[in-house]
Amino acid sequence: MSSLSRELVFLILQFLEEEKFKESVHKLEKESGFFFNMKYFEEKVQAGEWEEVEKYLSGFTKVDDNRYSMKIFFEIRKQKYLEALDRQDKAKAVEILVNDLKVFSTFNEELYKEITQLLTLGNFRENEQLSKYGDTKTARSIMFIELKKLIEANPLFRDKLVFPTLKSSRLRTLINQSLNWQHQLCKNPRPNPDIKTLFTDHSCSPPNGPLAPTTVNLPVAAVAKPASYTSLGPHGPFPPTAAAAAANANALAGWMANASASSSVQAAVVTASSIPVPQNQVPILKRPRTPPANSGMVDYQSTDHEQLMKRLRPAQSVEEVTYPTQRQQAPWSLDDLPGTVAMTIHQGSIVTSMDFHPSHQTLLLVGSNNGDITLWEIVSRERLVSKPFKIWDMTACSLAFQASVAKDTPISVSRVTWSPDGSFVGVAFTKHLIHLYAYPGPNDLRHNVEIDAHVGGVNDLAFAHPNKQLCVVSCGDDKLIKVWDLTGRKMFNFEGHEAPVYSVCPHHKENIQFIFSTAVDGKIKAWLYDNVGSRVDYDAPGHGCTRMLYSADGSRLFSCGTSKDGDSYLVEWNESEGAIKRTYTGFRKKSAGVVQFDTTKNHYLAAGEDSQIKFWDMDNTTLLTSIDAEGGLSSVPRLRFNKDGNLLAVTTADNGLKILANAVGLRTFRAIEVQSFEALRSPIESAAAKVSGSSAITNVNPVNCKVERSSPVRPSPIINGVDPTGRSMEKTRTVEDVTDRTKPWQLSEIMDAVQCRLVTMPDSTDSSSKVVRLLYTNSGVGVLALGANGVQKLWKWTRNEQNPSGKATASVVPNHWQPNSGLLMTNDVLGVNLEEAVPCIALSKNDSYVMSACGGKVSLFNMMTFKVMTTFMPPPPASTFLAFHPQDNNIIAIGMEDSTIHIYNVRVDEVKSKLKGHQKRITGLAFSTNLNILVSSGADAQVNVVHLFSLFNIILEKYMDLV
Repeated sequence: MSSLSRELVFLILQFLEEEKFKESVHKLEKESGFFFNMKYFEEKVQAGEWEEVEKYLSGFTKVDDNRYSMKIFFEIRKQKYLEALDRQDKAKAVEILVNDLKVFSTFNEELYKEITQLLTLGNFRENEQLSKYGDTKTARSIMFIELKKLIEANPLFRDKLVFPTLKSSRLRTLINQSLNWQHQLCKNPRPNPDIKTLFTDHSCSPPNGPLAPTTVNLPVAAVAKPASYTSLGPHGPFPPTAAAAAANANALAGWMANASASSSVQAAVVTASSIPVPQNQVPILKRPRTPPANSGMVDYQSTDHEQLMKRLRPAQSVEEVTYPTQRQQAPWSLDDLPGTVAMTIHQGSIVTSMDFHPSHQTLLLVGSNNGDITLWEIVSRERLVSKPFKIWDMTACSLAFQASVAKDTPISVSRVTWSPDGSFVGVAFTKHLIHLYAYPGPNDLRHNVEIDAHVGGVNDLAFAHPNKQLCVVSCGDDKLIKVWDLTGRKMFNFEGHEAPVYSVCPHHKENIQFIFSTAVDGKIKAWLYDNVGSRVDYDAPGHGCTRMLYSADGSRLFSCGTSKDGDSYLVEWNESEGAIKRTYTGFRKKSAGVVQFDTTKNHYLAAGEDSQIKFWDMDNTTLLTSIDAEGGLSSVPRLRFNKDGNLLAVTTADNGLKILANAVGLRTFRAIEVQSFEALRSPIESAAAKVSGSSAITNVNPVNCKVERSSPVRPSPIINGVDPTGRSMEKTRTVEDVTDRTKPWQLSEIMDAVQCRLVTMPDSTDSSSKVVRLLYTNSGVGVLALGANGVQKLWKWTRNEQNPSGKATASVVPNHWQPNSGLLMTNDVLGVNLEEAVPCIALSKNDSYVMSACGGKVSLFNMMTFKVMTTFMPPPPASTFLAFHPQDNNIIAIGMEDSTIHIYNVRVDEVKSKLKGHQKRITGLAFSTNLNILVSSGADAQVNVVHLFSLFNIILEKYMDLV
């Protein structure tokens, strides 16, 4: 709600208080949520009117909003419960226990049990903690003091505990000022005019007569002369014509012309006042107004504003709609569409959302169903940043979210998006949260703020600029649309949808900011940033999940969605009438999911369906063309254009992406490829005997380390998750081209020991415990060693002048690292013959946990504290190889001495699946999320492959049995 509307509520509250409308005062306080009347609240607490106490509180907070709110409601209900026990009304006490206090058992079951046990006591004061409970009146007074402290500390009550300082009868004064102003318009104003009603504007009876026409129905915000309107068109230096400027001024108004007006209070009082309203909060949904004829008396009647007022009136026909003048350009061609597969990216998990950077147009932000976000530089095929899902501050999250997380349900990314200037990244998740990152540079995403935004899933996220302030607009399963500033403070809360809100589309026309929202029931609503309510209530075609998008220049509005029956609709809207202007054809009769779409170049539409990408010309309803991108796309692929429209990202069925390009996009790829190839080739050719910098060799004796060209240790062409051979920028590309491109990545030949560097780990010379397993941490800053005696040691490199990267290097000696407690990571080796044991070790992807075994139980250690988290799988048979699932640290593959493989869930301490196929002990295990497989090797010289789809179907079925 705008600040003026908020102030109006305070004026009404003052008026009701002065007129002794006590019930109405407190009802408005509760419904508006602007002022919490502590005095009234105290009266109700002291009177023990608990139903009214909670009812009044509910206007400001709910039980699960935060820990302060939960404590407030708990104290109130506990007092009500104790009073029932004090009256020996056990039946009432049980009712309160079951209906009111039960909700708190989820968060503190022991406390709930203790409260329940009070029923068994003849006098609850027998409980030691309640022994000092006095009489009811004293107890209520003590409780209120506690409640007052909680309310004052609760951030939801901030700025709501103090009533603004106002002169008495301020609302009456404003009305009188307005009436006096109206009477001054009479030819011969009288000192004491006879004003009989406020329902209509004051008019003078003949012969006095008015000085000018009095049907001034212009919204009050329009009294201020608007600033000159700048062109919205990006296509040239010339300003638009008057008609085009009028078209841009407020196309949304036609949608809203038939919508219900704002509250009668605002219509009757605010319209009559002269309070200025910021231009971005113009209540454009009011009925059309007629400006006065005497332009000399009213300074706001400019030509520009007259055009704006024309746009505020409902349009008469589709033909009256005008769009900004299009630039002169060459005829469009199918070659403008990005249709050639330039590269394939193996993301490793299902891609749920994508967005290109608005200015660095080869940076692609990707969100996945495992909660990860990844930033790709697609031309150089580099994964710049990868952020696994993590709750930044659990204590700041609502109790409802904490409870949902405890249920161990997966959290996915529902939306990723860049801010308009590319300096921030917004991420929405399928449970409650929004993460905002600052993006200061190529390889860095910094935590900005975590917002517990919605109850349930956050379905969509977008950036907007109300009041010239960058904000985030979100919507969710709780049927709400919310607006947040970049500190996480909630600015607006829009209610009105009757179903979960599926998407939001913030936009502006000239200086008027608004938001379109769509719900899963197909309802379309529009909102101004004023909390007055929705101005539009229309049905999307098909009454299903729908997204709305504007063309790049903001002049044309489109929507695309799919009904519950699978029928898909892509339409253009006539904004002036709120009616469909075009319906595009070419979809299948039944889509497998909700069809996603995008626009580009103010000329093309693209949608993903039936494992294809379908294109339309915006001005032609017939399908222009469709492509399958060489196959392998998702059944309903997600897609996203970059800003220039020369690149198109589209999702594949194997948990990856394909980047499609037109001729301009392909030239970008080639240019970067040439630079990269030359930069990498020159040092290799000039020093063919230079060792790879990542090698760490501890033996300096001469050794023949030559790698044959046909050696199986040659690196895979899949680099940083990208398969360059999957690209086909030109159909005539030859095998030699691909071979050339992989040459810089081949291992260099080490011909002499002087090429090797040696570093000896401190505290590693204990001859009684030789190192039997060694691995780098995934972050590259440490080395973890498992000794033959079952003890693990960790060495870390620190960031300093000699080693500015802080990564593993043979040039600097690392430090032996231990927690302050001095603990060692020691495996269970009781009763184990260490000479015959097969040691095994595995590190989680985020370096938080390590598990290992030396013939005994498998131990899971915390890498920060070295504490044993748990032990499992006691022999026989003994474990011989271990592997974490890369996307879930709770899922572990354990190779056994008896040739079986166990899929074990740490969280529930249970073997979920047992795989057979080898004849001898397991010697190796590796998950591939790119290929969705688990590969195993055995001492029987066999390699087996298990498809994760079938494997996790087994696990899922067993999970379902536990639920």
